[in-house]
Parts: sequence; C-alpha cells; structure tokens
Amino acid sequence: MPKLIAAFSLIAVTALWTSNLGEAPGGIAAAGRLAALWSADLLLIQVLLMARIPWVERAYGQDALSRWHRWTGFASFHLLLAHAVLAVVAYTRMGRLLETLALESMVLAVAALAALTLVVITSTRHRRRRLRYESWHLLHLYAYAGIVLALPHMLLLGSDFQGKAAKAYFWGLYLIAAASIVIFRVGLPIWRTTRHRLVVQGIKTEAPGLVSVYLRGRRLERLPARAGQYFVWRFLDGRAGLRGNPFSLSGPPRRDSLRITVKAVGDGSSRVATLRPGTRVLIEGPFGRMTAATYAGGPVTMLACGVGVTPLLALLWDLPYGRGKATLVYRTRHPHEVAFLEELEWLAADRGVRLVPLVGPRASDTSWLPSDYAEYDDAQALRALAPDIAGHDVYVCGPDPWAEAVFRAARRVGVPPARLHRERFGW
Repeated sequence: MPKLIAAFSLIAVTALWTSNLGEAPGGIAAAGRLAALWSADLLLIQVLLMARIPWVERAYGQDALSRWHRWTGFASFHLLLAHAVLAVVAYTRMGRLLETLALESMVLAVAALAALTLVVITSTRHRRRRLRYESWHLLHLYAYAGIVLALPHMLLLGSDFQGKAAKAYFWGLYLIAAASIVIFRVGLPIWRTTRHRLVVQGIKTEAPGLVSVYLRGRRLERLPARAGQYFVWRFLDGRAGLRGNPFSLSGPPRRDSLRITVKAVGDGSSRVATLRPGTRVLIEGPFGRMTAATYAGGPVTMLACGVGVTPLLALLWDLPYGRGKATLVYRTRHPHEVAFLEELEWLAADRGVRLVPLVGPRASDTSWLPSDYAEYDDAQALRALAPDIAGHDVYVCGPDPWAEAVFRAARRVGVPPARLHRERFGW
C-alpha cells in the first residue's frame, strides 16, 4: 500500500506540473521544476514512513518501513541534486543566475541542501558502520532542518506552488507530516511515559558485557507491548541528555515490570550497566512485528546469534507451542557469552524446548554455522536440526549478515516467506 500511495502521489504532482506548463518557462527550467516537485513529494512521504504511526507500524513493521524510507530518501536527494543542476543551467541561460542566487530564499535553499547532503552521506552503509548509533541518530535529525529551510524557497520561487490545487496538495501534505511527527513521535511517547512512570528497579549481569535492566511502572497491563517487540529508551541519569537507544524486551511484559537486556557496544549501551535504581525512563514504542501475532501454530524453530537471543527468549515464554515443539539454536563466539542459562534450562525442562548451542566464530562470511561445522552445508544443517522445518514458524534475530545467511538457508529448504520472521539487529 505505501508503494501505491507513493506512486499515486507522484502522478498527482506530475499532473500539477503539467497544468502549469503554459504559465512558466519550459525546457530545462520546466524539467528542473518537475524534479523539485518529485523531490519534495518523496521527502514528505519519507517523513511519514518514519513518523511511528501505530497502525502503519503494525501493518508493515519497521523492517519494511525502513527499506522504503531509505529508498524514498535517496531518490528524493538525487532528484534534488538534479533540480539544482537544471536550475543553475536554466538561470545561466536566462542571464539571471547571480540575481537569483542573491535572493534570501536561495540562501535558505543552499542551507537545506547542505543539511540533506549531510544526512545522506551519513546514511550510507559504509558511513553508518563508522558512526556510533547516538551520533548517527543526532545527525539524522538534520533532515527536519532541511525540510523547514527548503519551504520558503519552494513557496517564493516555485511557480508550480502558486496554483490553488498545488497549494492545497503540498500544504496538506506538509501539515499531515508535521502533525504525525508532533503526535506520534513527541506527544504519544510523552503521554505513555507520564502514564506508566517507568523507573529502573535493578541491574543484573547476564554475561560479560551483557546486562539486564529490570523496570517497574504503573498500569503496564495497558501498555500495548508484546513479547518480541522493542522500545526506544531514554534513561534520565543526567549524563546523555535525551539520546535514545533501541532495546528489545527480553521477557514477556508483566503487569508491573518489564525487562530489557543490553550489550555494551556504544556509549549509550555501555552506560546502562551503571544505572542506579530509581532512574526515570522515557519510552518510545513499542515497535516490531515479531510477536505472537505472526505465529501460525505448530512447531517453532528459533535461531539467535549473540544478544539477538533477547527477543526470542521473550517469545519462548509467550508463544503457545506444545511441549517439545520448539527448538532454539543459540550461537555465540565463546562459551562464557551464553546468557539466560537458568531460564533456558527451565524452559527445556518445563516446556520441552530443545536447546542447540553453537559455539565458535563463523565458518565463513556467507555461512550462519560456526567453524566447527564448516563441512556442513547451511541448508543441510537446518534440515538436520528440524527435518520438517518447512512446516515450522522460523524466528531469526542476530547481526544482519548472519541473519541473511539463515534466511537463504531457510528459503532453500522450503520455508514459506510468510513463516519467516526476523528482528533486524543493525541500524
């Protein structure tokens, strides 16, 4: 549905541009204006995709929305660059380039382009891997600055924005995007935080570099959270302002408590181990579709790597599978990294969960198996673990390259796409 909405919106924008062709310069200038219109349209759709609208999140999930967000973002930026180049050529031919560049709205437009360029550069995979999550998230907020700075330029110099239909369309889209951000990314988190009053109850070390945070709050039965989901957490310990980090629930939500488990990989996650009881918490969420709602019934196979076990552990507690009908494949690099051993042993004894530990570094960059099993084919290993896995619900959580290897193997053994469920580990 979002793809269809984007396509129809681009068609509508093109129609608005066509209706104005007889009243504005044509040729290169007209092509530049069309690129600008498409860019503005996709940029606002990009904002809506990440506005955390609850029913959109539930329908499509963050994985799909993030992919579409990236596509619309890069497409919008390339169209914006095309607009800038075509506009320079057009104004140069008309002999009005210096006069136009001196306008105040053009100065703001250049600032908008600079802000959006910074966002795009830091959004490439190579750059993201070199940045801490907190830094990347802060830089990403410059996209909002770019949108606001571009608005005067669009309204004052954009002849295609002067008609009644064009004004109604773009002002309507701007207002919907702004309202969605205010309501769902600001208002809803503040309301839930105020209503549930979460505070840190205690910290427990699960494994080296891995700690669980136990939180207590009010009326948590009314918090629409489910096992397998995650929140963006902001701990008000006075050291990191309002920076948020996404952490999954590592246990099913209870009436008066929640639990998350965090691996120390950055500034935000490292300081979690030092939180004191009573620290207040701001929450944004819940997010994610890897919940019991995706469970079709029958056998379950779960594959976790490292801290990716946390949402799967919550699902093991929550899913209504029969005794002996669940398998957890749990891979770590070292034996001492295995976490939640007591809980897993209890689930094995009480609910018949079959535990399959796989310890050691990966056999290769394209395999999900550890080096001790390098002689096995990825798909053959899945069949050996669960001969009838094609009829299972398969849940996967771990670093992206490892999870992709699991998905390739699962597809090869015939697991239908509708039964493959994933929680992305990267950002």
